[in-house]
Amino acid sequence: MSDVKKVVLAYSGGLDTSIILKWLQDEYHCEVVTFTADIGQGEEVEPARAKAKAAGVKEIYIDDMREEFARDFVFPMFRANAIYEGEYLLGTSIARPLIAKRLIEIAKETGADTISHGATGKGNDQVRFELGAYALMPEVKVIAPWREWDLNSRESLMAYAKEHGIAIDYAKQSKKSPYSMDANLLHISYEGDILEDPWNEPEEDMWRWTVSPEQAPDVPTYVELSYERGDIVAINGEAMSPATVMEYLNKVAGANGIGRDDIVENRYVGMKSRGCYETPAGTVMLKAHRAIESLTLDREAMHLKDELMPRYAKLIYNGYWWSPEREMLQAAIDKSQQHVNGVVRMKLYKGNVYVAGRKSEHDSLFDTSIATFEDDAGAYDQKDAAGFIKLNSLRLRIGAKRNAR
Repeated sequence: MSDVKKVVLAYSGGLDTSIILKWLQDEYHCEVVTFTADIGQGEEVEPARAKAKAAGVKEIYIDDMREEFARDFVFPMFRANAIYEGEYLLGTSIARPLIAKRLIEIAKETGADTISHGATGKGNDQVRFELGAYALMPEVKVIAPWREWDLNSRESLMAYAKEHGIAIDYAKQSKKSPYSMDANLLHISYEGDILEDPWNEPEEDMWRWTVSPEQAPDVPTYVELSYERGDIVAINGEAMSPATVMEYLNKVAGANGIGRDDIVENRYVGMKSRGCYETPAGTVMLKAHRAIESLTLDREAMHLKDELMPRYAKLIYNGYWWSPEREMLQAAIDKSQQHVNGVVRMKLYKGNVYVAGRKSEHDSLFDTSIATFEDDAGAYDQKDAAGFIKLNSLRLRIGAKRNAR
């Protein structure tokens, strides 16, 4: 790595990446380009520009990527009903391939040969960033400072900042949440501090996006979600972009105490990790999408999707968004959504999400004339069921006779 000339750094302007910026300049004697992404984390990103300028950075990228994130990453994932290990809605996982993509685009635009990130050597994010980067630019070099330096605590980072004159808002640092947090349009995650003991219940004041179900309104909120080809395109009849859909649902679902989860998950690097997540919009989106599919998707296509989903979710969790197998699965999933059109009415109440109704004017496979418990006027001949059952039981009856010998 001694021949590194120019590095694109995923830069937030916070303590860690401010130190990484200085460390790269000193250790590698290279030019650093900073990239700051707004993917809906709810914090102002523009201050990163002034911090980067003060550190001598000449090429500074600050991009609003909320719509691209929702449209090209979150929405395709929700067409698959993806959920990892039965609980995790992949909020952090799905943001990493987008960041990796933009890092590589900037590297090519600026002539950089190297990228750098602030992910630690214990987590999944290092894998996700780097697998994505290598898939998009095979010759790229990667510098992961947490795998190289000996700054292994907040105290050592603060001491480094003081020694090297790195501007840090010490007042803000003293009030910093004790949790390791990550946020975007889809979720906010919490790890560390008391959460490192899986027996400890999260403190109520930890949660930022949701009220507690006990404090949620006593009157339910109803929302109607309109779908086209598996994607939400309007809420309550008002057309919305993908990012606007998520912003709206985060607000209304969070106000009803929806989206909290407490998970012990299996990291790709081998360890178990306990994390808490708030995913208000995603919780509603998953339930609603399954509801519209139940009306419009063929039985065997639905069952096949359900069989493929855990594999698809694991690919995203492990960092293989840009792999040929994920792209192959995505093509099949997207094909299945051709007729997933209609409206779902959702009831949000005290931490719970209920399907209150669903309809599809042109694509419903629900035939009332056949399914009715009333007189179906001959639409379905119940006598046919006898032969159906007899043929399907044939192997069972033959096996039973053999076993009785």
